[in-house]
Parts: sequence; structure tokens; C-alpha cells
Amino acid sequence: MKSTFLQGAVALGALALIPATTAALADGEASSYKALDEFMDVFQKVRSDYVEKVDDEKLIKGAIDGMLASLDPHSSFLDARDFQNLRTQTEGSYGGLGLSVTQEDGAVKVIAPTQDTPAWRAGIKAGDYITHIDGQLIYGGTLDEAVEKMRGAPGTSLKLTLVRAGRDKPIELTLTREIIQLKPVKWEVKNNIGVINIVSFSANTGADVRSAIRSIDKSLGHKPTGYILDLRSNPGGLLDEAVNVSDAFLERGEIVSQRGRAKGDVERYYAKPGDDAKGLPVIVLVDAGSASASEIVAGALQDQHRALVMGERSFGKGSVQTMLPLSNTTALKLTTARYYTPSGRSVQEGGIQPDIRVPQLSDPDYKNRPKYRESDLRRHLINEIKTDDKVLEEDSKDDPRFAMSAEDLKKKGVEDFQLDYALKTISRLAGTPGATIAQAQAARKPGAK
Repeated sequence: MKSTFLQGAVALGALALIPATTAALADGEASSYKALDEFMDVFQKVRSDYVEKVDDEKLIKGAIDGMLASLDPHSSFLDARDFQNLRTQTEGSYGGLGLSVTQEDGAVKVIAPTQDTPAWRAGIKAGDYITHIDGQLIYGGTLDEAVEKMRGAPGTSLKLTLVRAGRDKPIELTLTREIIQLKPVKWEVKNNIGVINIVSFSANTGADVRSAIRSIDKSLGHKPTGYILDLRSNPGGLLDEAVNVSDAFLERGEIVSQRGRAKGDVERYYAKPGDDAKGLPVIVLVDAGSASASEIVAGALQDQHRALVMGERSFGKGSVQTMLPLSNTTALKLTTARYYTPSGRSVQEGGIQPDIRVPQLSDPDYKNRPKYRESDLRRHLINEIKTDDKVLEEDSKDDPRFAMSAEDLKKKGVEDFQLDYALKTISRLAGTPGATIAQAQAARKPGAK
């Protein structure tokens, strides 16, 4: 998650100027200088004795990348190219496939495909590993190199080779690049219910959600029965926009708090008066690909009893990354805080548990495909209160509501079971006199499906 705190950066810089007068600080500095001397010794040896001449810039960037990678999966150094890519992701558009990817043990792993993009239409799933691009093995290369190969001029094609857990053979796909327009919000009306799909939390997402609510009302000529906020496969984005989206559905109360390293380093965000949805029922859809900003919204609306959260347990990224500019073209993306829902829950590792667990039955592979989450990433931050997520997700017995196969659903015309279930649930809520979201949440049992 990205948020700029320049004042904090200046404060840190000022602190660095204060002389270290205590013995403890002096000992710490001596140890740091010794380690830096050791680093310089290694640097000089590599420069002079490595079998091939190595560029100094490459060595230094590798050292910086290694230092930040040793902290957690989300801290990183952004050079000019990375910095521009980040701006593109939050503000612009690009020619490519519509994939969010990460790197794990030298392999490129899919976080989530963006809806209505070549990757999404080709059936690429979260957790897939990309092993080859145009027949060339990409294992062991950098993530930037893989991303650059996947991006390109619209209309050009490339071949991807994927490995998916549960499949015996690699999956070969040929995709055509398109202009990926980063429109974070889409909306439609189904059965008199407004469906708002947020694909990312980039600039103006909150304003776009408010605009979607107005557009839904205008298209119907009246208020809908309720709203569905679809955050599935949404990898997150800007903290401020997560706050703005939550605020669109809340009249009052805390949305999220972030807590930094120091005991008193706490910042809280609150809703402003005015619920754009006018108190109508809201269901938030999440899955294993819903991360970061998505979890802030789901957690806020769940804790404030404003929405039912439905689907599957979310990704579990409960940390905040601050952008610290180093120059006009470079920056440090550093994990500086953890965030907490209004009730004080940290979603780190555990994610957001849905009020009603609804599997995606319309996906024929849903039972066999393993779920990849924050807790699977190397060096992820540990939640202070450790929860056994396997127990939380274990089905003690088959639920008769979820007995249909993907083929059965297709015959009934249901292509998205989770969305279909949410639509029917809102209709039932609206048809029950006096029913509220808080009552629906209270009626469920812990761990209910």
C-alpha cells in the first residue's frame, strides 16, 4: 500500500542529525561501521577478482535490493523504471496482459489477473506460476525483466507457459496484448441491485464509487434494492482511496487505524457524515486475491455492521508501505506501519473472515486449487495474535447449499455463483421486514459457512 508521508521523512532526517551520546548508541554505531567495512571489502573483491567486469551500479543496486528483501515481501527500492511503472499502475494505462505478479524463490507467481483483460479472459488464476515467455525460461531472472517482456505494443502476441497446482501438465497460452485502461471502478444493475466492481485502489477510486452509486440510481430512476461491492481479486492500492471508498457507505465511526514502530505513532481515519447508499443493504465480496486496501474496506464495513462480507477469506496483507522519495526519479517503498480494523483486528496473515463463506462453485477447479496468501510469502510480517488458518477454513461437513457442480450451474445459467448468491441474499434481506445487516451478522455462528 502506498501513502506519502514527507513530514515523517523529514522528521527521520532530523533525528539522524542528533548526536549519539549514550554508550548503547555508540556500541551500535561501532557495530554498524564494522559491518559497512566488511561490505566494502566484499564490494572491492568482487570488483577486482570476479571472472567478468561488473558494473558498480549493478552491484550497489543488488546490495540495496538484497537488504530490503531481507525485511519483508513489500519493501523495495524503486529505480527510474520502477518509479515510472508505479505511476503507470496508479494513474495511467499501458500495453500488456493485465496481470499483477510477484516473485517467489526466483519464480514469477500470479497475484491476480485484472478483470476484462487478456489474462483474465484466458483463465489465468491467482497462484499460477509463469515459467516461460515466448518459449524462454524466465526462472532466476528479475521480476522487472519478466514484466517488461509481458508488456508491449497493443495487438502483438506472446506465448506464456504456466504451472498450476493440481494440473499434471504445464498450460500453454497465446495472448494478444491490449491497452490496459486502469479504470478502477465498473458498475451494472442486476435484478434491481447495484453491482460495483473495484479492480484497484488507484487515484480517484473513492470519487468513482460515489459516481457509480449516483449512476445506478439514475439508471433505475429510483434507489436500488441494495448494493454489492465486488472486491474479489483486487490486490489493493492507495490507503487514502480505501478510506474514501469506506466513507461512501458509512455515516460515522472509525474506518482504519495505522500503527507504526513507536508506541505513540498511531493515526486513525474516520468517516464523515453522509452515507451515499442511504442505509440500503450492502454485501462485500472478497476472495483469496482481495488484499490490502480491499481488506481495509471489507474490515471497516464489517466491523461497523454496515455490510455483510461474503465469499472466501482474504489475502491477509495488513501492512502499510510509505513512499520515501530519494530523488526526482527514485524512491524507497518501505513498510512503516500495520493497519487495524475499527475493532482493533490486524488482518496480517489471517485476512478478513467472511460473515458467510461462499465457495466459487462456478469455477470447476476451485476445490483443487490451493489458496496463496500473505502467510505463504517468505519473510512476511508475523501477526501478534497467531491464528491457525487451516482450522478456520476446514469444512467439517458438506453444506447442502453448495452441492452443485460447475456444470449444473452452467445449465441453470449461473456463471458466477458467488455473485448470484449475493444477489439472492440482498433480495431476501430486502424482503424481510425490519432485517438489518447487524442482525444478519449476529445470526451467524462463528465459522459458519
